[in-house]
Amino acid sequence: MSGLPAFRLTIWAAIVVLGMFLIVSTQLSGGSPTGETSSGTARVGGPFSLVSHTGGRVDNQSLAGRPYLVFFGFTYCPDICPTTLFELTDLMTELGPVATGFKVLFISIDPERDTRETLASSMTSFDSRILALRGTAAETDAALEAFSAYAKKVPLEVGEYTMDHTAGVFLMKSDGSFGGMMDMHEPRETRLENLRRIAKDQVTGS
Repeated sequence: MSGLPAFRLTIWAAIVVLGMFLIVSTQLSGGSPTGETSSGTARVGGPFSLVSHTGGRVDNQSLAGRPYLVFFGFTYCPDICPTTLFELTDLMTELGPVATGFKVLFISIDPERDTRETLASSMTSFDSRILALRGTAAETDAALEAFSAYAKKVPLEVGEYTMDHTAGVFLMKSDGSFGGMMDMHEPRETRLENLRRIAKDQVTGS
């Protein structure tokens, strides 16, 4: 065997041995080659504590045993936020009594401008069962982290700003686990079925 083929064979053999070593190490450690474990999806659902526009404090513990929806937004939002809240209002109206089977939370990502009074005034335009929540900057960050959601201040002209943020609606089961995302661009019947499913969770505990 010439020198070059022998060298190539040696290299390939070393690669195979290294690969087998990494696989065995991963299996023994119960994780990835770096020692980390991952389900491939972001964690959704965790501790948070905020104040509602009606004055009461709401946290993950007070919601235990009942399914709920979470939507992040802000009152100065020009389109996505009010549109989503109006659509949720419309869906809840169509569902009728079924809509009492879950809570709907609108969490402000703009505590600097969204005071409790501002939220209370804004929520008069939507279903009275939708609860707006706010907190300090730290509490807001904790809520975003709890749902693996995103929010960022985007500067505008003359010192103004807007907010870029996660736009989907989080569906949370009665046991506090993640029940999926509701996309407001989905067909109406799909959204209604998602809400019926999450409302039923209160009864079945599934």
